[in-house]
Formats: sequence, C-alpha cells, structure tokens
Amino acid sequence: MKLLSFLIRVLRDGEAFSLGGEAPVPEERGEFRIVRDLPEGHLESVTASLPLGIKDDEKIFMNGYQSWTYCPEYSRRSSIRPYGLLPRFLVRHFRLDRYGDYHFVDYDRTPGRTHGFSYCYFRHGDRYRLFASLDERPGYTIFRYDANSEVLSVERDCAGLACGGEYHAFDLFYAEGSEDEVFDAWFAAMGARPRTAQKIAGYSSWYNRYRKISRESIIQDLSGCESMLQPGDLFQIDDGWEPYVGDWLEADAAKFPAGMKKMADAIHEKGFKAGLWLAPFAAQRGSALLAEHPDWCLQHDGRKWSSGCQWGGFYSLDIDHPGVIAYLEKVFDRVFDEWGFDLVKLDFLYAAAPFGTEHETRGGRMIRAMELLRRLCRDKLILGCGVPLMPAFGLVDYCRIGCDVGRDWDDKLIMHLINRERVSTRQSLGNTLFRRELNGRAFYNDPDVFFLRDENLHLSAPRKKLLATLNSLLGGVLLHSDDMSRYSEEAKALYRELRKNQSAANVRVHIDEGSRLTYEREGRRMELPLDITELLSRE
Repeated sequence: MKLLSFLIRVLRDGEAFSLGGEAPVPEERGEFRIVRDLPEGHLESVTASLPLGIKDDEKIFMNGYQSWTYCPEYSRRSSIRPYGLLPRFLVRHFRLDRYGDYHFVDYDRTPGRTHGFSYCYFRHGDRYRLFASLDERPGYTIFRYDANSEVLSVERDCAGLACGGEYHAFDLFYAEGSEDEVFDAWFAAMGARPRTAQKIAGYSSWYNRYRKISRESIIQDLSGCESMLQPGDLFQIDDGWEPYVGDWLEADAAKFPAGMKKMADAIHEKGFKAGLWLAPFAAQRGSALLAEHPDWCLQHDGRKWSSGCQWGGFYSLDIDHPGVIAYLEKVFDRVFDEWGFDLVKLDFLYAAAPFGTEHETRGGRMIRAMELLRRLCRDKLILGCGVPLMPAFGLVDYCRIGCDVGRDWDDKLIMHLINRERVSTRQSLGNTLFRRELNGRAFYNDPDVFFLRDENLHLSAPRKKLLATLNSLLGGVLLHSDDMSRYSEEAKALYRELRKNQSAANVRVHIDEGSRLTYEREGRRMELPLDITELLSRE
C-alpha cells in the first residue's frame, strides 16, 4: 500500500503547531482526502510526500500555472526555469514575474526537479499514473517531483490563511490506466463536465492586424469570410476596438465611429456568431477608468498591483469592490443586450487573483472570479484566456490552453529569456499536444489560431500545415486571422479538410518511438507522423 505522509504547520500566538500523519493512496483508482480539525491561528504550510519511483524512459507532465504557461512532457533529467538570465531590474520593470507563478513559487533548477498545478501524470508508454486535485478552493495544489530522490511532494498554496476548525488539507485523486481511463475517472470524481457539446470555427482579428483594426478592416475580413465560413461560425473582434483597456462602454470612435452594435449587426447579417474581446479584470495606464476610479485597483502592500507590461502597463481590478462589480454588470449588459454579441473572449483573467488573504486562498479567489464572470455572462458563450485552468473547469465554454502563436516559429532568441508564458508557435503546439486530455472534459480547448495565408507571415508551409492540422484534431476551437478572399485554391482545399477534421473520431496521440497522430474520418483510419522533438522543452 502506498502511503502519503503529510505535515500541517499552524502559527498560533507566534509559536508553531504541527500536525502530521499518513493517508493511504488508492491502489488503482479513487479519492483520498485529508481533513483535520485545526486550532485557531494561521497556516504556515501544508505539505505531503509520497515515494514514487519511475523508469528511466518514463515521461513526466506537470500542468502549468495558467493558460499560457508552457508545459510539455519532461524526462527524469528535466528542470523548469522561471526565465533566462535576465537582470532583476528588467524582470521588475516589465513585470515578467506577474504572468505566472514566479512571485509565489520557488523554482529549483536542479536537473530532475519539476513542478506544476492541479494535476500531473507519469507516463510509460500508454500507461498513465495520474495525481490530481479534486478542489482548489482551499488553495492551489502544487505538485513537485524530484526524480533524484524519487519523491512526489504535494503542497497547498495556503500560507497565511486563518484557520480554526475543519480544514481540507488535501482533496486528491489517483488513477492508473490508459489516457482515457484516468482522465475520465478524474472528471467523474470531480463531477465536472463541459458546458457545451458544440465545437466552434471561424475568425479572430488579432493575429494579422493586431490592434490596428477599424470598421473598414473588419468589414473587409468579414467579406472575405463570407464564401468560406459556415452559418453559425464565429467572427470575433479582438483587442483594439476599445479606446483603452478597461474602458469598455464605448468603442474607439476614430476606429468604429458607428459603434459596436453596428459591427455585431454586420456580422449577424452574414449568418455568423459575433464575438468580442475584453480583459475584464485589467485597467490600462491612461484609461479613463483608472483616472476616475483609482480606488478600484487591487492593492498589495499599500500599492496598486501591476499585472503586466502590455499596453504600457496595466493594473488588476479588485473584485471585492462594489464599484467594480457594478461596472462589470453594466459592461456585460451593454455587450450582450445593447450591442448583441453572442460570445466574449475574456483575457488576462489571472489578474483577478494574484494573491489571497487571510480569509481566502489565491485559488479560492480565482474560482470566485470565474463564478462572477459566469453570472455576469448568463447563458452567453465565454472563451477564457490567460486563466489558471482548474478554476475555469465547467465555468467557461471554451478555454485557451497554450500561449499565443506568433507569425514565426519560436520568436527572436532574446525572447527565449523571458517567462514560460511568452509568444511562441512551437510552445503553443506543445501545449496543444499535452493538454489535449482537457478537451471535451473541462471545456473545449482553444489551441489558438492557425494560418493559411502567405503574407505577413514567416512560417514554412509544412509548419503552417502542422499547426492547422493539430489544432483541428486536438482542439474544439478552430480560428484563423486571415483575409480569406486572398486564399489560393490550395489554401481553400486545405481549409475544407480542416473543417472535416473537426468531426474526426478516435483521435489518438502516440508519442515515443514513431510518434504519430491517428484518427478516423469518413470511415477511414488516417495517420499523421509527428516530429515531437522540436515541440518539446529545451530546458
């Protein structure tokens, strides 16, 4: 019998109180929970450990902190770096430690030591051993594996939380078996299921024009989509329509003088769903929102919390401030009821919960933020992005599971020094492969866009095809950012094949020797060779 040893440390009146013990891990599959009555005080740490040997060629997966965090399968000699050898002043200046877990998790670069959030697995061939959380509200579950000592450690992210009475130290699940067996069992144990059974396809304005959009450019791309997209497909207006991030009640008048209702109407006239991008928990420097309501910002150590360097820098909004809630209610009423949009892409969501309080953990706050968005959006569709994944389970319809793709393969070398959330087509594809198990279980995966165009792009034809094909087979969201009126006949034919891929059955990824992806479509078994090596970690 495998035994998980645990230790709970509580600070009470300046002195440490420790409570330890052991809990049996199910032999093949099942839940194991550690619930204890604690004295009044504040939690200092909650940790557990389990001896766990792995084979030399066994693979390790540690789920990354949020959507964009790169998390491929690792070997027993791998380590994970926070960012490259950058001076601390650059990290601070560009807030590179705000996008992931860097400001609250210690990174150990020793070869053989890896960590992740909410779930991890150990794979030998087609046999998986899955360790996963059943509840992140009491604090994120952080898994750490040391292949050198062959010990799996588990931590609750709950330091500083007030306690006294019953506390769920850990709510865990373990399963051994095939990929489908272990992940189906985990989601059944959680009682989690996707909100929709409908995959989507369509267009997003971001990855060609970026913020340089206007009524004219959107109408041009909408016209290009008319002959290729299908009724009910998504046409999404991404970042750049708003005057400043945070100012969501009106469009940028210089770009969209007739307003956003006219744009949604134009999209609907073509028979498509209308989508709109927002970052509901972010406010840009220079925005009217910040100027008029500086007290709406989330405070930490007496200062506004900056969550990143986009748009010249932006701050987190405080979801406990009544003014913020009232404002967001007004925003979503306008987006859905007045303007008529059908779907919102909600981005940079990690900004809602960079830390916890003595009354709520970081994970609990993130779940509450996602529940708030679900309430505000009612039955409308949500595409979540930049969000810790388990807090989004069952609350968003679609969710990004990788970083932004770029117009090249792996960005400039200097950019390899920054965080695990950087823009990279290579790393995005890695996450598409290794977070595939969430697709159709937690939500439908958004692997980000593909490209079939030739202009404004620096990807080779084989890499474009690889990106498009994997997105169509392993995700539930199939978007592009191209002007489809400029497609060659070859590109049009490939696009039609991608749409057929969305109905493929028995999609299986086979990794190790002879890596390949197999699937069934139109009564035929099909196979796609994969060069996995260039998608894996170089750390």
